[in-house]
Amino acid sequence: MSLLRFPAHLLAPVAIVALAAPAAIAQPADPLRQVEQSLSATSSMTARFTQTDGRGRSQSGMLSLKRPGKIRFQYGAGANMLLVGDGRNLTFLDYEVGQKSSWPIAKSPLAVLLSPQPNLSRIARVEKQANPGIVLVRARDARRPEFGTLLLAFSRNASAPGGLMLEGWTAIDAQNKKTTVKLDGQRYNVALADSTFTYAEPKKRK
Repeated sequence: MSLLRFPAHLLAPVAIVALAAPAAIAQPADPLRQVEQSLSATSSMTARFTQTDGRGRSQSGMLSLKRPGKIRFQYGAGANMLLVGDGRNLTFLDYEVGQKSSWPIAKSPLAVLLSPQPNLSRIARVEKQANPGIVLVRARDARRPEFGTLLLAFSRNASAPGGLMLEGWTAIDAQNKKTTVKLDGQRYNVALADSTFTYAEPKKRK
C-alpha cells in the first residue's frame, strides 16, 4: 500500500488542534524569537504522528528527529514506504514499487525545523490566536515560493524546550496541496543513533 505517491504530499501539515490552555499565560515580547529558541534548544525529538492528506486519507507511525538535518517518518503496518532525512537530503522510499526519490532538505518546507541555526525573522510570522496557549507560525520564503509554506503549531508547555511543545504542522506545496501532521507522545532531547536515519535500498520490481 502506498498512501501518498508524491513526496511533496508528505511535507504539508496544519495541526491546529483544540489545545487546553492554562487560564492565564504570559505572552512573551517576541513570540517568534521564542520559537527560534525552542527549535535551537531541541537537539532531538521522538513522537507518534498521524499524517492526513488533502483527501482525508490518514497514516500513522513514529517520528524521529535529530537536528540539524535528520528526520525519519517510520510508517506503521500496511504502509510500505519511508521518508528519511540524512542531514543533507530527504529521501522518499516506496518499497511497494521499488522506487526512491531524493531532494535537498534546504529546498523543502521541513528546512525550517531542521536548520542548524533557525532564523525565522525574514521568512516567518506569528499568526494571531484567540487562545494564548497556542503559537502558530507561518513560514514562507517569498524569494523561493516553489519551496512551499509551512505552518507550525506549538502549545505553551514549561517542560518543553523554550517553553513550547511542537504539536504538529501543515505543509502546503507550490500546487497548494496540503498535508497535516499531528504529533503526540513527544519526547525531547533523547539519545538517537545516526543509524536511525539510514535506510535499505528498495528493490526494483521486474
